[in-house]
Amino acid sequence: MSQTDTPNIQALSTEVSQLRQELQLRDQLVQQLSQELFRLVKGNTNFMPQRAEPEYDSSQLQALQEQLQAVEQQVTFYQEQITTRDTEIYQLRQSVQELTDRSRMLEQVVQELPQIYRRKFEERMAPVREKVAMLQRENRKLQAELQSVSYRLAIKTRTASHSGIDLPNFARPDAVPNQNNISTVQNA
Repeated sequence: MSQTDTPNIQALSTEVSQLRQELQLRDQLVQQLSQELFRLVKGNTNFMPQRAEPEYDSSQLQALQEQLQAVEQQVTFYQEQITTRDTEIYQLRQSVQELTDRSRMLEQVVQELPQIYRRKFEERMAPVREKVAMLQRENRKLQAELQSVSYRLAIKTRTASHSGIDLPNFARPDAVPNQNNISTVQNA
């Protein structure tokens, strides 16, 4: 609900209450006039119309009927205005209720947004994580193969450069060292 609607509602409410007060005041005046007229007619026997002046009485009666009709028209007009204002007030209350409900719904949505974003982010990250895990497994596999190939290559290059393993010839402990043994070790 906008800020301009609140003063409108208040102004309409104030105007409706003023119209009701005016209507009540007019109703009271009509009631008082009718009671006063009844009291005058009942208590005053001289009030009975004289047959000599029928034109005067009929003109007075006509004026009173016109006044009564004018008052009835005003009452009808005010009742229609009150009904119209009541309808407007009802519609405004409906609008206020709908806007209140909508604002509550929006507040709830705003409160749920972080969870929604987290869930969407997790949904988008799941394939990325799977791909990273797959690439890590493949990387470990390739590193293991590389180590295996490097090891085999190292062994192959070692055996290709040497025809055999060079082991030193050590003298026998029971034999006396002589020149032959030393030369054997050097020749080897």
